[in-house]
Amino acid sequence: MTALEIAAAIKAKKLSVPEVVGSYIEEIEKNDKQYNAFLAVAKEKALVQAKEVQARIDKGEDISLLAGVPIALKDNILTEGLETNCASKMLGGFKPVYNSAIVEKLKNAGLIIIGKNNMDEFALGGSSETGAFGAVKNPWDISRVAGGSSGGSAAAVAAGETPLAIATDTGGSIRQPSSFCGITGIKPTYGAVSRFGIAAAASSLDQAGPMACTIEDCAALLSIISGPDNRDSTCSIKEPFKFDLTTTVSDSAVKGLKIGLMSNCPSAAYEAYGAVLNNEVKAAVSAAAKELETAGAVVESFEMPLMDYFIPTYLTIASAEVSSNFAKYDGLKYGYRSPNAKTLSEVYRLSRAEGFGLEVKRRIMFGSFVLSAGQYDIYYKKALQARMLIRDAYKKIFERFDLILSPVAPTTAFELGKKVDDPMDVYMGDIFLASVNLAGLPAAALPCGFDKSGLPIGLQLIGNAFCESKIIDAARVYQGLTDFHTKKPGGK
Repeated sequence: MTALEIAAAIKAKKLSVPEVVGSYIEEIEKNDKQYNAFLAVAKEKALVQAKEVQARIDKGEDISLLAGVPIALKDNILTEGLETNCASKMLGGFKPVYNSAIVEKLKNAGLIIIGKNNMDEFALGGSSETGAFGAVKNPWDISRVAGGSSGGSAAAVAAGETPLAIATDTGGSIRQPSSFCGITGIKPTYGAVSRFGIAAAASSLDQAGPMACTIEDCAALLSIISGPDNRDSTCSIKEPFKFDLTTTVSDSAVKGLKIGLMSNCPSAAYEAYGAVLNNEVKAAVSAAAKELETAGAVVESFEMPLMDYFIPTYLTIASAEVSSNFAKYDGLKYGYRSPNAKTLSEVYRLSRAEGFGLEVKRRIMFGSFVLSAGQYDIYYKKALQARMLIRDAYKKIFERFDLILSPVAPTTAFELGKKVDDPMDVYMGDIFLASVNLAGLPAAALPCGFDKSGLPIGLQLIGNAFCESKIIDAARVYQGLTDFHTKKPGGK
């Protein structure tokens, strides 16, 4: 059952909230050892909350479209009293004393938080292998990565351990794991969802969004978590998104819609780092374009400009912001403090050296370098200028097209451990993703096929700022024409 179907069954008294929540917790306890998708399960709290929500439903309260449905959160979203450690030794045992804005909205809407999902440490990585508590494994093939940095959330949804999840996307961290695990995910427009209570990685790029099996479930969840929040000055939306999900979408929703198909593969300069578009991925995305064209959309190929600058610009800006944001993890205020430290200098040095993993240290060091007095103008300033050029390029493209269609990643999920010692290869896998965050645009990832090994392939739909409704309409039409989103690992 989809999340919307579960909610409808609860409302019709065919299912009870405690029954639903209990079944998903049982699934986690039974199967998650093989996936490592959860870092914490809030069994007792979830069952108490389930009874409370059931009581509200029994009283006839019209809470929300998803009332009573279980949901899991990426472990960088603060949840009062529930350990939130961002998959890092630095925050091991940390229990927030307040809820994030997202958690507040979920509870008001009657959703049940059942646990926290594993991830790359502090959301820095592209495979969910950098966390301090072990790698996440892909339910389609446990020898493969689940993607990153939100691999735990994607794996949990794909494995049927939760019908819904919320994760964050800094440079593709919702979309790439969604593609690798064969589910649907939305990265909303920057400023559409409050970042209050989310552990910041790169503040100008981070954005939380929904993950589920279908675009309709994602849309219903996005309408709940979006909306203004005066505690987050970057939250610029005036009211929550509203999507009509009560009626069946028809092909007319995309009739005449102009879709630009990104035709240029990464340049030769990128090929040495693995950003070569797999032929099976290319064929699946082309087939998806034909499906949308059959439904009435006008699909036209175009060459994406400035593609060579996407990854350098993203890495420079993201690392600079990471370096600044992570200065607070110093062994003094909260989090890990080295037991070997004898002096103030050693508290700083040893706590950060022992508390952070390799990828986090790499980003901090690179970010500190590009912000240093001798390098600021050479690297960071130029990256900001390149970011404006990328934004301007998207503006011109959306004068011509309503949506952009592209692959999510150049390949399907790769083998665990294969790229641990080659971070550049992982970074280059974000070639189709990072520019969306640089421009602050919305995008959705949808399953669109399988490779010869049976691993999912994903497509990406990119829209102009705050045009989520166009993306969702096109995605609903596509999922109405295909059944890739209904396939489950192991033939479930």
